[in-house]
Amino acid sequence: MGANELSAQLWRERELLELLLFKLEEQELLLAAGRTRWMQFATREIEQVLDGLRTAGIARVVEAETVAAEWGAPEGASIRQLIDSAPEGAWRDVLTEHLNALTKLTDEIGRLRDANSEQLRAVMRATQETIAGLGDDTGEYTTHGERAREDSARIIDTEM
Repeated sequence: MGANELSAQLWRERELLELLLFKLEEQELLLAAGRTRWMQFATREIEQVLDGLRTAGIARVVEAETVAAEWGAPEGASIRQLIDSAPEGAWRDVLTEHLNALTKLTDEIGRLRDANSEQLRAVMRATQETIAGLGDDTGEYTTHGERAREDSARIIDTEM
């Protein structure tokens, strides 16, 4: 019975990782669109999924301990060690499939998390620069209609 519960728990973790990937992509789209107003909600949803993953991880460890005892694997065995200790048959394939899917999802999540972090840092830098320049006179013309600056070169950063 333990292997069935472990497999069900691994499915639950896979679903949560897919939901996390979706939420990170949602965050990425908000950043790309400049819709930072909604960022707090996206961040909260990501945190909720992470809380669910922590809970699911604890449940997986409990189920893995049961399976490890049944299969003679060492205490605290990882999924890879359980695969090595699995009896001949379908359980090796099932656990290998779970492991491969979990690995792929965590790699995708890591890449997207890093990209989003970089975008967030760029937005923060731009915001700080904007705030720092609020006190400066940046107009092209004075209040009398005369040119405030004689130089004509301007550099505009269109990418974040």
